[in-house]
Parts: sequence; structure tokens; C-alpha cells
Amino acid sequence: MSNDQKHNENDLSLKLFVVLSRAYRSITDRVTEDMKSYGLNPTEFMVLELLYHKGEQPIQHIGKKILLASGSMTYVVDKLESKKLLERKACPEDRRVTFASITEEGRKLMDEIFPKHRKVIQNIFATLDVNEQETMITCLKKLGIHAEELI
Repeated sequence: MSNDQKHNENDLSLKLFVVLSRAYRSITDRVTEDMKSYGLNPTEFMVLELLYHKGEQPIQHIGKKILLASGSMTYVVDKLESKKLLERKACPEDRRVTFASITEEGRKLMDEIFPKHRKVIQNIFATLDVNEQETMITCLKKLGIHAEELI
């Protein structure tokens, strides 16, 4: 490989990083804006979405699933509980474990807002056809796995 080819390859990697970062930021900003329009911050929305789709969860595990520090988890659960969107339930087998469970009010809210939220995400990615979306999923998974292996 010539020096020019190597230089171009390095420049391409840097350009890809910048483009990917900017695209991620734009997408995240739009999705965050949508979450906030329902009176929820992104973390509250993600916790409710997890409970809505997966059922009650040990509070200690929620943070790992939505990539949130455990110290912040109690605060978020407290806020959602004060809004009557989730409730804590003691684990009958292990008193050290507390579950978070979506309330009926929380379920009704998600029944109303989640289809709208899904539509926002679909609209963002509508610029890509199905094949392009599948190709991006494959490429980004490959890239993510490789980056993890480098650590």
C-alpha cells in the first residue's frame, strides 16, 4: 500500500468518525426532544419503556440495561414513583431486592405516547430504505464489537 493510499484511508476513518458522531448527535437530539415533549426526561422515558416492554425489573438491574449509573437510578425511580408511573415492590424471596413495576397510570401513558415515539424514530430513519437500514445495522454491530475488543 502506498503512502497516499494509507493517508487517504486514515483520513477516511477520521471523516467516518466525524460523520457518525454528528449523525448520532442529530438523531439523539431529535429523539430526546420527542421524549421531553411528553413531560419526561430521557432517563425517565427509558426506564418506563423498559418496564412497559419487559415487565417489572429489579431496580439494581435497570441501570445496567439503560446504561445509567446506579446512584442515579434511585433518583429516577423516586421521580417516576412520585408521578405515580411506577411503584416499588419487595421481592418475596430476597428482601435485599426491590422491583420497579409500571403502574396502570404508567401503562396508559405509554400506550398513548409510545406509538408516537416509535413514529418519530421511523421518520428519522425513513430516508434509508430497508436494505440500507439492514446494512447499517450489520456494519455498526461489526464496528461496535471491534471497538469493544480493542479495550
